[in-house]
Amino acid sequence: MDIDTPEFMEYFLDFSVAVTGFSRFDLQGTGQVSLYFSTIRGIIGDQIFGELLQTFHDLDRKAKRENNQSVLTDGISFEILVSGKLGPIARNIIKLWYTAIWYQLPSPWQEKFGARQNDITFIVSPYAYPEGLLWPAIGVNPPGAKAPGYGTWSEPPSVKLS
Repeated sequence: MDIDTPEFMEYFLDFSVAVTGFSRFDLQGTGQVSLYFSTIRGIIGDQIFGELLQTFHDLDRKAKRENNQSVLTDGISFEILVSGKLGPIARNIIKLWYTAIWYQLPSPWQEKFGARQNDITFIVSPYAYPEGLLWPAIGVNPPGAKAPGYGTWSEPPSVKLS
């Protein structure tokens, strides 16, 4: 499967929006879309990555055609996330967006679908860390990055611990 076409990048963005809960604007604003796409592609290969994105796209089209969003959400749950083949990849993509870390795929997955040398746990880029979705999701700045500015220490924290 040739995923060099621009529509697969669009499928990746649409899939990422659906599984992270963040908008396209937010995801594109991280500046990590191309890096994440190429990283995932390099680790799992075009065939399986293309299969994941095409499965999502088909579900998305069906949901729009039937004007029924539950077709998409149920499809993501039952055709992607619980799949022995696509589920571990989809969950890794979610974790990648939130933490900027690619986690090595489970050994059973590697044995069944093929392990690659570059499938190890690693931080994708030092620039990706402060752009992780974890930080806006919990309402804080990433430690050691994106300082809020001089004097903000005098203001009470915005995080509610209740």
